[in-house]
Amino acid sequence: MQRKIVLTVSFILLSISLFAQSPTHYYIQISTSKGDALLKLYNETPKHRDNFMKLAKEGYYNSLLFHRVIENFMIQGGDPDSKYAGDRQALGNGGPDYKISAEIQPQLIHRKGTIGAARDDNPEKKSSASQFYLVQGRVFSEAALDSLEQFRLKGAKLSDLQRSTYTTIGGTPHLDGNYTVFGELLNGIEIIDSIASVKTDDRDRPLENVRMKMRLLERREAIDFERAQLGLAPKSGFMTKIFDSLKSRYYTLP
Repeated sequence: MQRKIVLTVSFILLSISLFAQSPTHYYIQISTSKGDALLKLYNETPKHRDNFMKLAKEGYYNSLLFHRVIENFMIQGGDPDSKYAGDRQALGNGGPDYKISAEIQPQLIHRKGTIGAARDDNPEKKSSASQFYLVQGRVFSEAALDSLEQFRLKGAKLSDLQRSTYTTIGGTPHLDGNYTVFGELLNGIEIIDSIASVKTDDRDRPLENVRMKMRLLERREAIDFERAQLGLAPKSGFMTKIFDSLKSRYYTLP
């Protein structure tokens, strides 16, 4: 009898461990009038990751504008003042009254489709708490990168990673080391090109308002997405539904 109880308890604990799976990353669905995209936040930048996740979960970004757009460079948004801004109103100074400490890392570079944190000219390179940009940039030739090293980077050398990335995928290499990159688009990267191509005024604000909406993927959505990335089918069986009902819709990463 005692052995049977032990086996039953072991089976229950094993089942819980199998079904109590947590995603490995946070994912944000970004919706715009120019299309949708899915953003993955990097675990290597936990301060930026957790702050952006929190704001997106709270609905902070809903109805805000991409208020600064420069083709072949980036599209910027996240200013709360843009929600009800009038036509041609100057934007770019709004946001929460705190900054995020820089988490600049050499392997996280400004390739096309990444998200970076905007900031002012503070010497610590601390980031705005809400304003961000999605990188468009361009593809560079080796000669163009040589010129960039000599003149704009004042002799600093690009890494092999930077050179291989910027001559194939493209991006904005001159931003590396100065701004925190904290995530990347996994799909829908074409929305960057669509938004970047709109006409703008003399402040780089689009003449046509392009608003955003963001939604944090729930635990089961994130798990199923990660399974799909591995070529696995989503879990939807009876036991999965039982264990999902016992778990929070959202999850916390370490």
